[in-house]
Amino acid sequence: MVYNADMYPVQFDVEYPEEGRNRLTTLFRLILMIPSLIILMLAAAGAFYLALATALMILFRKKYPRQWFDFQLVIARFSARVDAYISLLRDEYPSTDEPQFVTLDIAYPDAETQLNRIMPLIKWLLAIPHYIVLFVLGIIALIITIIAWFAILIVGRYPRGLFDFSVGVSRWSARVNAYMFMLTTDRYPPFRLGA
Repeated sequence: MVYNADMYPVQFDVEYPEEGRNRLTTLFRLILMIPSLIILMLAAAGAFYLALATALMILFRKKYPRQWFDFQLVIARFSARVDAYISLLRDEYPSTDEPQFVTLDIAYPDAETQLNRIMPLIKWLLAIPHYIVLFVLGIIALIITIIAWFAILIVGRYPRGLFDFSVGVSRWSARVNAYMFMLTTDRYPPFRLGA
């Protein structure tokens, strides 16, 4: 994806399922998600240590190795698919390597010109307002997921407005993750659910 100067360097979306939903997998989603969560936890542990190494690399060498970015992006995309599955946004079981129904594009940064070497030391502090807002939005999204669970079981659809809100919370979270954890941009994430 080509980014213009006005776009935030993280783009996220989940396709709205137009067809009816699978009530059976929705009913047992808490059980079905366990294998993906185990895989994600193991992969996220590696991603965490790589994020620390990336922070040191930016701080001392002002470099962001492309292979490290690619690994972080693969984990972030898998995490987004798992999140969409758990949040009942889609019924397809999350693939570890295929894009499926979730679009997550993060621009690879030019560390020399786009990243300040001091920012990895303070981004965690600057991201605190986002984490406060995301905590509240996460509680609301959990309530919406419970409502959607009943809606899918009863009428076979995820209400579109609730779906868009849940996708917006995930989009916001992906932007904060790219800013604070993946260290791919120094542009402060916008306080908005929309694209």
